[in-house]
Amino acid sequence: MAQNLFDLTGKVSLVTGANSGLGFGFAEGLARAGSDLVIWGRRQDANERAAEKLRAFGVKVHAQSVDVADEASIVAGVAEALAAMGRIDTVVANAGIASQKPFIEMDAETYHALIDVNQHGVVFTLREVARHMVGRAQAGDPGGSMILCGSGSIFQGVPTMTHYGAAKGALNSLAKGIAAELGPHGIRCNVIAPGFIITEMTMADPVVGEMIAGVVAAKAPIGRAGQPDDLWGAVVYLASDLSRYHTGDTLIVDGGKIANN
Repeated sequence: MAQNLFDLTGKVSLVTGANSGLGFGFAEGLARAGSDLVIWGRRQDANERAAEKLRAFGVKVHAQSVDVADEASIVAGVAEALAAMGRIDTVVANAGIASQKPFIEMDAETYHALIDVNQHGVVFTLREVARHMVGRAQAGDPGGSMILCGSGSIFQGVPTMTHYGAAKGALNSLAKGIAAELGPHGIRCNVIAPGFIITEMTMADPVVGEMIAGVVAAKAPIGRAGQPDDLWGAVVYLASDLSRYHTGDTLIVDGGKIANN
């Protein structure tokens, strides 16, 4: 009898920034594969709308209002998630913001506002989940998957978004350090680096969004910009036991754009 090697039934995944955009895309891919979910977002109304859509796949979904720019909110959020679901097998650290500022005009407020969410929020989210995973491993139940949402800006400079690239580059190094340190507990850590994906955030300015999508379509061998469901394969694979020997890596999912430059 055929076996679904990517079945995530019985696993619990925490996805941050999951009420829209890439985060909802990651959560939907995991739900379709059978994973129960904890979803975080700052807006409780948006969280509940997202949760209802995800429950349509027959999985349990626990929605929480968590601000990842606040360490105390993260600590309380992970504790609540564990109380509600009992365990976390996968964490997708996706929550992030984007802003633009010419480098010579960069001010502390713009810089720190982005770093607090995109870098520090990821560090403290992963730290709290790691404490749970390590404790579980020491009790005889090893393993877990940590997935960071990276970006093509890890590899290529983006004018007016140097602070964004700096945060994503830091996460790329963070993942390798976590992979090296926590591997003995069966915990693996990898980065998914999407190319330009059409979401509410990237299309906030439709004119600019369409222009970028056109440039990407011209450069990417696949011939189009990405959609959130283009990331399902990567996130489901990394959450599954099939990736048990895959850690410390960065998976580029950009339609071949970087390879074609």
